[in-house]
Amino acid sequence: MPRSGSKKPKPNSTQTRRSVRRSAPVSVVTGGAGFLGSHLVDRLLDEGHRVIAIDNLVTGSVENIQHLAGNPSFRFIKQDVTEFLYLHGPVDYVWHFASPASPIDYLELPIQTLKVGSLGTHKALGLAKAKGARFLLASTSEIYGDPLVHPQTEDYWGNVNTIGPRGCYDESKRFAEALVMAYHREHDIQTRIVRIFNTYGPRMRLNDGRVVPAFVSQAMRGKPLTVFGDGSQTRSFCFCSDLIDGIYRLMMSREIYPVNIGNPVELTMVEFARAIKAATGSKSKLVFRPLPQDDPKQRRPDITRAKRLLKWAPQVGLEEGLKRTIKYFGSKVF
Repeated sequence: MPRSGSKKPKPNSTQTRRSVRRSAPVSVVTGGAGFLGSHLVDRLLDEGHRVIAIDNLVTGSVENIQHLAGNPSFRFIKQDVTEFLYLHGPVDYVWHFASPASPIDYLELPIQTLKVGSLGTHKALGLAKAKGARFLLASTSEIYGDPLVHPQTEDYWGNVNTIGPRGCYDESKRFAEALVMAYHREHDIQTRIVRIFNTYGPRMRLNDGRVVPAFVSQAMRGKPLTVFGDGSQTRSFCFCSDLIDGIYRLMMSREIYPVNIGNPVELTMVEFARAIKAATGSKSKLVFRPLPQDDPKQRRPDITRAKRLLKWAPQVGLEEGLKRTIKYFGSKVF
């Protein structure tokens, strides 16, 4: 104990860093200007994190984070995550969301998609290793391919065409999962893997090729809704706030193996098109086009693990989620 009146010893740099970490955890979000990445950034700021978003803006948009301009807890770095990532100071969490995620994007950018899933994941894991940070990979239900098991559970290995047009995305995520587990086993990094199922909500791009913005924009313009195949293929749709809540819970949990996050309510494409028409009040007709190669015929998550481990289940119903989404698109369509 120091004598009365003597100066207290100054904390060393390690103690200072630990104090900073305790007062405000630091999160790095790759792909932080994207649809889901930007919603994650908002959630983290609400949770009291200091956030560094990294994005090369190939599919992300500054518009998604412009409301954070001037926020002292937020920093944006424009960078390709396949390049070396160096950040000064402590990092507690790395959330790897960087990747093209829609069919139009990864079909136009197949090599970039493979690179961000492999080199980008490697660089993000390297940052987590250097900082002693916990790491979460945003994986996808696409790792199940055109599934032969329904609904899809986390122990299903999938049915993927490695050389098909969708293979660049499917295999980049499958490789990324393998790399994450290798880093966990080899370097004892705390890692998490979320398999994201179809998600929708504000900040989706109108032209990103996914069914929600496609149907909503067509309906709002009074144009025919384009349904691929005979419309009997199924999807399940999770609102973005529900998804982000599940992902946040996963990162803060102790679960190292993949967890499905999505809404198990399943609709055919024809049923979903009719729901969009009802929500928008559109009189649009349905037109049918050939089904793209390797397009999954069924897609529905089994969320038993998420319910048990994370105490999570989706809360926003389709009617309410579409109402919020359509309100956002209203300013974009016209």
